[in-house]
Amino acid sequence: MRRIRRAVRGDVPWQAFALEAWRRAKARAFLQLERIELARRREREARLAPEFRRLSDGALLEYFRARRAPASLPGIAVAPHAYARLFPREAKELIAAARRIAEEHRWPLLGFGSVQLEREVDWRRCPVSKASWPLLFHADVEWVRSDGADIRVLWELNRLGHLLKLACAWGVSLDQRWSEECWRQITGWRAANPMGYGPNWTCAMEVALRAVNLLAVFELLRRAPSMTLERLKMMLALFDEHGAYIRRNLEFSYLATSNHYLADLVGLLWLGTLLPELSAARDWRDLALRELPIELDKQILNDGADDESSTGYHRFVLEMLLYTLLLCRANRIDLGERFETKLRAMLAYVRAYLRPDGRAPLIGDTDGGQFLPFLDREADDHAYLLAIGAVAFDAPGLKLSDEAPGELFWTGGEEAVARFRSLPLSSPPASAAFPDAGVYIQRAQDRYLLFNATRTGLSGRGSHAHNDALSIEVSVCGRVFVRDPGSYVYGADLDARHVFRSTAFHSTVQVDDEEQNEIERRAPFAIGDQARPRLLRWEASPEADHLIAEHYGYCRLPHPVTHRRAVFFDKRKLFWLIEDALLGTGRHRFKIIFHFDAGLTVEPFDGAAVEARDHRRGSSLLVVPLDLRQAPAIESRWTSRHYGERRASQAAVWTHTATVPLLLSWALIPICAEADRRAAEELIARLHRDRFSVLMEENARDLPRVE
Repeated sequence: MRRIRRAVRGDVPWQAFALEAWRRAKARAFLQLERIELARRREREARLAPEFRRLSDGALLEYFRARRAPASLPGIAVAPHAYARLFPREAKELIAAARRIAEEHRWPLLGFGSVQLEREVDWRRCPVSKASWPLLFHADVEWVRSDGADIRVLWELNRLGHLLKLACAWGVSLDQRWSEECWRQITGWRAANPMGYGPNWTCAMEVALRAVNLLAVFELLRRAPSMTLERLKMMLALFDEHGAYIRRNLEFSYLATSNHYLADLVGLLWLGTLLPELSAARDWRDLALRELPIELDKQILNDGADDESSTGYHRFVLEMLLYTLLLCRANRIDLGERFETKLRAMLAYVRAYLRPDGRAPLIGDTDGGQFLPFLDREADDHAYLLAIGAVAFDAPGLKLSDEAPGELFWTGGEEAVARFRSLPLSSPPASAAFPDAGVYIQRAQDRYLLFNATRTGLSGRGSHAHNDALSIEVSVCGRVFVRDPGSYVYGADLDARHVFRSTAFHSTVQVDDEEQNEIERRAPFAIGDQARPRLLRWEASPEADHLIAEHYGYCRLPHPVTHRRAVFFDKRKLFWLIEDALLGTGRHRFKIIFHFDAGLTVEPFDGAAVEARDHRRGSSLLVVPLDLRQAPAIESRWTSRHYGERRASQAAVWTHTATVPLLLSWALIPICAEADRRAAEELIARLHRDRFSVLMEENARDLPRVE
């Protein structure tokens, strides 16, 4: 029954289920044909268009060395050596990274840091878990295993993003060591990964991302002295195989499509645009141009958020679409006004949700994935995309600092860097609401609170959402104090995966130890859609912000409970008042959770309150219950900023058993310096005395408080 409920979850019409059943039956038949074809297949050359098939070997090589169109991204296509002049520090780091890759066989993978590999890389062996995958037909390969193996890490290795660093290093320095190492690894990869077999051909998105990275490598190296006819033919055959695989294994579904299908289409668009010499290029490009606008309308909400309830995947999709826009502009391909409008909205969403420290809150899943990773970025580093967007759309409001990121050069060339430096700096952002996304940001000076009322995404069929309804993230005094825990890992540790997306790991209220939405350890990418948060009120003014929302995840209990949360932000005194109304029937056990960032000391303060302290900065955040009298438990937690990385942290958990309806209140008071402490204590005394209620207009008079 659980499997059936998972299969039919979400707001999907029955016609879509019927179409999906038909599609899957057809896909199974085509899969069997593919299995037979690949079993008979021998290594073959690329399928070139007739006019290129007629060229001699020498003429074909000379053609690719000399061609000026189609155009790649400007920084790749024209004078990459200028990078060293414009970004001297980054260029030195790039050469150092190339040396580590080529000579020490070591490079970073996600949050695992620098990983050591053998000179002859085992492309089917995860360098972290040391688990290997067999060379089976791609549909027979097991993705999620119970032995600690993590195919996500293996896929990151096989996206070949590190080869982009080597190729860029050659473009900057013209050092043949870097180009030769690229060719050596690509040759080894192709020998170890025949088309359609093994873990690196199991997911069309991974094939697409690898293809785009290899296209950039090819563009950088095709004029290099190391480019031979043999290598040219190898690359063309490899690109033809990648495009053919993606086209045959598109990750489309009538129930829901996600970032995977977008990546499939983008991969086909890049292959079809940059390699018109392949006979299938026009079909790939036309399909992508036809489907991309449809998917943008489905997957990007009107207020700019990616519809997977994940800021991590928002970055990935934005990067993918933004770079694709730049490629199409370079080749005079009109993606339409709607495409650009969506991208502007996506950039505005990033600008709004970035904390004062310039980092992103990690709502929902994040796996740290990047599209064309010219520089390695941690999962919560999203600001560099704003600089690219500022130039792409001539939008000074997206310019956060005068320091241009290196990606700006590779995607736009010298001209983009010059245009960026001429733009004025943006003014500080104000409080903002994104009702389609379910994200609300309250801010003034360096005070920041993000309120999370997101649904599970993709019409209730999302796989990257967490049980974080009505949770908060709070940043004050220059650092984050209350934060979302992140994701840590996917398949490598199903217990940890389950915990990181659980209600207990988020700063919200848990009822009777139940989850807000149904989740199971054995189904790491399935989540129910019971909570369905709903906004009741949003008002923002120069003096204060008011927000009220509720969710219904606990209405499935024998005695149903609705959780309603209000947040009042006083912008004059710079503190927050939070009220939790528990509405329904029966007696219940409530846990009110505040999940703190790593690196803080969380200690009792004045009886029932807690103080989270950053001893290095000398700043604190007080969390003060205005109704409960007992001290909370200080519980051990984890916080992750990047895939595969986690740090010990703590949560303050107040447990209270009571009959509903019930109202509980909390004050969040920053102390940025010891001189602020007396004023904070006076504010606490006033709040205890005056009993101001945010929910008063929402019938708060009828809600009993704890006496």
